[in-house]
Amino acid sequence: MEDNIFDKVHEVDMKKTMEEFYIDYAMSVIASRALPDVRDGLKPVQRRILYSMIELNNGPDKPHRKCARIVGDTMGKYHPHGDSSIYGALVNMAQDWSTRYILVDGHGNFGSVDGDGAAAMRYTEARLSKISMEMTADINKDTVDFAPNFDETEKEPTILPSRFPNLLVNGTSGIAVGMATNIPPHNLREVIGAVVKIIDDQIEDKDETTIEEIMEIIKGPDFPTGATILGTRGIEEAYRTGRGKIRVRAVSNIEPMQNGKHRIVVTELPYMVNKARLIEKIAELVRDKKIDGITDLSDQSSREGMRVCIELRRDVNPNVVLNQLYKHTQLQDTFGVIMLALVNNEPKVMSLLEILNHYLKHQEDVVTRRTKYELNKAEERAHILEGLLIALDNIDEVIKIIRGSKTVQIAKAELMSRFNLSDAQSQAIVDMRLRALTGLEREKLETEYAELEKKIAEYKAILADRKLLLGVIKKEILVISEKYGDDRRTAIGFDEYDISTEDLIPREDVVITMTKMGYIKRMSNDTFKSQNRGGKGIKGMQTLDEDYVEELFMTNTHQYIMFFTNTGRCYRLKGYEIPEAGRTSRGTAIINILQLQPDEKITAMIPIKEFKEGDYLFMATKKGLVKKTPILDYANVRKTGLAAITLREDDELIEVKITDDERDVILVTQYGQCIRFHESDVRSTGRTSMGVRGMNLSDRDEVVAMQLDAQGEELLIVSEKGMGKRTRMEEFTAQNRGGKGVKCYKITEKTGNVVGAKAVGPDDEIMIINTDGIVIRMECAGISVLGRITSGVKLINLKEHEEVASIAKVRRASGELEENAEETAEEANTEATAETVVEEQTEE
Repeated sequence: MEDNIFDKVHEVDMKKTMEEFYIDYAMSVIASRALPDVRDGLKPVQRRILYSMIELNNGPDKPHRKCARIVGDTMGKYHPHGDSSIYGALVNMAQDWSTRYILVDGHGNFGSVDGDGAAAMRYTEARLSKISMEMTADINKDTVDFAPNFDETEKEPTILPSRFPNLLVNGTSGIAVGMATNIPPHNLREVIGAVVKIIDDQIEDKDETTIEEIMEIIKGPDFPTGATILGTRGIEEAYRTGRGKIRVRAVSNIEPMQNGKHRIVVTELPYMVNKARLIEKIAELVRDKKIDGITDLSDQSSREGMRVCIELRRDVNPNVVLNQLYKHTQLQDTFGVIMLALVNNEPKVMSLLEILNHYLKHQEDVVTRRTKYELNKAEERAHILEGLLIALDNIDEVIKIIRGSKTVQIAKAELMSRFNLSDAQSQAIVDMRLRALTGLEREKLETEYAELEKKIAEYKAILADRKLLLGVIKKEILVISEKYGDDRRTAIGFDEYDISTEDLIPREDVVITMTKMGYIKRMSNDTFKSQNRGGKGIKGMQTLDEDYVEELFMTNTHQYIMFFTNTGRCYRLKGYEIPEAGRTSRGTAIINILQLQPDEKITAMIPIKEFKEGDYLFMATKKGLVKKTPILDYANVRKTGLAAITLREDDELIEVKITDDERDVILVTQYGQCIRFHESDVRSTGRTSMGVRGMNLSDRDEVVAMQLDAQGEELLIVSEKGMGKRTRMEEFTAQNRGGKGVKCYKITEKTGNVVGAKAVGPDDEIMIINTDGIVIRMECAGISVLGRITSGVKLINLKEHEEVASIAKVRRASGELEENAEETAEEANTEATAETVVEEQTEE
């Protein structure tokens, strides 16, 4: 007896056994529990619930049924697991804050967004929603495979026909063994639009549809709870690779209250965020003093919608509190996308395009099978009708055969041999009622037969041509889109971490000013209105005592600005990096923006659009030296600056221009001398060279301006006392560099020394700024054209102590504005307002 006991004991390798059992368990969880199928987007439990409800005839046109009955049927017939898991899945499909397009129409307490659970299944009732009927449409037409259930007493579908792309439309989440899925819900119209786009491309034999084309249609996830997605980078990554992180932010508004207080009102929360827990978390942060300024917190949500009110103290900035809430609570949350689903019962991470292609393939299979089924049915019926019509044509003989036969079998055999009929046709004839003999019945049969013939031809055409088949899918799916589609609930906003700050800054012309003491600012181009010559101008900026504007020029927010210093170094910024300031404000000290060395100050500034080969930087110094260096030598400027030119102790850089080595250079001195020479006279030298002599200066004379002949048809010269004139460029004949030049301006006590010169055309405008910060903007056409040795006309009225500090040319038709016509239009729209303000200030 003891031997028998020991015979039943088997020694096993525990490691091997555990591995085998665990692999079996893991495969079961992956394939039969946690992951959806790519074709219908359902997990087995969801599929079985929907099929049970179809079997129970529990459609949207029938009364609700107790959930206990639905769960019982599902568990007893198809899903041999706990009732709580089945009921949980049923409840989830009925919650409109969990499922974008609910598949189950619930009646009773199905929980809340606060995390409350549903009532027990004996209290709640449910039926299929209208859209879920599209999930099971044509299931009885051999569209999908059926398999035996767990005890082989019933048959269950292995997949549902799913006439819309449920995997993307409703999304899903599930944790299997060693893998998880988390697919966000999407807008039905957008997803169907993407499927239609793929179908259209295939019908028209175009190249394969690209992910870029799909992403133009599907903008991003569309959560049932709304909210806002920050940026598109996470969406794009998820759609291209199947994995990505999407940042979702609540929709909130700051509303003013009485006594100057404010409140933050939250109306939409990120997907799957528990409202009650969120409010608890905010209260916790206030209690622990991590967020200061919140005085009251209330949940005012109702049937009309969500409303969480956060009241703030009068002295706090509501935007600061809101940003703290985004940082510390789930008012801003991250949705980690993992687009994992079963393809041929194997888990696979897919891109958006792959999921759509798998769905389309499934629909081709479903429609093909349905068409074959309907073709068979039509052919069977047509076959019967053919027999009936033969019988009617020979009705007397048929009656004679039937009456003369002892049994039905003999009658059938006789009919089959006499009229060459099949068994089914002869059976239909012997079953035929006497009313079929009437003329109306015969007409009916003939009409039905003609219609069947037409349908058979149609079905055969669909089965023979894939493009016709795709056309059928497109037509049917568009009906679903029209019937059940709705507008997006989730908006897609900007994310400061997602796109470059530069992309958010509009391209627009701006005025950059810098004072003698190094205060710089950026102003809008339309701040200064054009005036007639001889006007007073308007107040340009508030300066410190003994400070005045030294540099003033037009540029674009996206152009580089090169800064050249008295020590021969250069620095670089983009236009938008210079802080914007009002017309009368002093601006920001340049030392706060650039890492200048001790005793270093800016002496020249130029805007540069791009660094390209063949262009040069042409420099001129106060002492008449000039230098030409390829612009590419200055393409990479460090934050700490770059050596630009080697200067003598008593020399300074006064002007820098971008040239192409084909221009004439004009140098103008403060004593009214001018020289013009071709820049090819100056050989190209390295970045740190000193340069060569450009002009031979008389004692104590200094160069105040350098211009190129291509910049304008006339040379505008302005003096210290506000006098100025235009002189034709032809009057300045070219000579060799290094000469004394010719007289270009008649200096008197009334004019003072030359302050600046600009090459202009009649359509140009200039700005003149005096040492008190007064600015005047005028059209060059209003300034007289005079000869070389003249003093000109009064351009700006100056008080006794005032002098002209600098001049700048307004490039109204700059390339940037021509490229951006829309911005020019916007500028024109705002100009009237700006001019009104300026006129008021001028009158003052």
